[in-house]
Amino acid sequence: MSDDFKFLMIGAMYENGGNTTHRFLDGHPQLFVYPFESQVGTRFVSDPLTSVFPTKYRWPSFLLEATPEQDYRAIIDEECKVRARTPNVSKFRDWPMDLDDDERCRIYQGYVTKAGRSRGSNVEAFFRATFDAWKDHRRTGKEEYYVGYSPIITVDADKILNDLPCAHVLHVIRNPWSAYADTKRRPVPLALGSYMLGWTLSQYSALFFQKKFPGRVHIVRAEDVMADARGTLGRLMGELGLKTDASLSKPTWNGHDLKEVYPWGTIRVPTPEQNLATARQLDVQEIEEIRQRAWQYLDVFGYETLV
Repeated sequence: MSDDFKFLMIGAMYENGGNTTHRFLDGHPQLFVYPFESQVGTRFVSDPLTSVFPTKYRWPSFLLEATPEQDYRAIIDEECKVRARTPNVSKFRDWPMDLDDDERCRIYQGYVTKAGRSRGSNVEAFFRATFDAWKDHRRTGKEEYYVGYSPIITVDADKILNDLPCAHVLHVIRNPWSAYADTKRRPVPLALGSYMLGWTLSQYSALFFQKKFPGRVHIVRAEDVMADARGTLGRLMGELGLKTDASLSKPTWNGHDLKEVYPWGTIRVPTPEQNLATARQLDVQEIEEIRQRAWQYLDVFGYETLV
């Protein structure tokens, strides 16, 4: 199956505009866009980066002796499984969605039984089964690419691209001051040093893999998406052989307009003005420490004079 599976995986450090970019792509007629964060990781992921990033956001690992059903159950996919199985406790409970998770599991097993178990086949089956089982998904019949989003998964771009020969990775970067200011709004935010470790690892991975896989790893700035989503993402669509569409101008979910991106992400109103105002919420000491920790990437991405 994976030899002709067209797939775009979005990655971004926390509060870097991944969810926002995901929602701007949602209404494109040639895309099957996953409804929430597609947290394809499993608890079997184990490498030096598991001490930095949660396994739910990583590219998955599977047990050799597992069955297709066990593989499916191992995929964490917290946001979608909670919405499907216990909708009343989901933060997306107010958004109608007709998807039976047990039916999705059965469809998944059918795909994997036919193709054989492998990491690439398992992930492909997971995305195909989601849209087969999603009864009220507003499809156009023109879809070509499946689109997922998982925070920080750019660190696994090499695994994604090796497992799925027709896959691409889109990395979204946002200036570290606005990003950290939004992180501070969380109930239990990461400390500045811990946050910046993840931010710098994400940018290093994106730049490294872009050189290693030319034409398959794409980088956009959240600031450019906010300023001109249709133009910025339209260029990406052209690189994928797809059309620029008016739908790229606004964030949606299942084709329904969103007045704000929340609760999909902490960025509520994705505008350049709000983005800059968010960065300026930090105090002088925080601004300077972030500048010191991110120094080698500020010139590269055009952030050296932002604040």
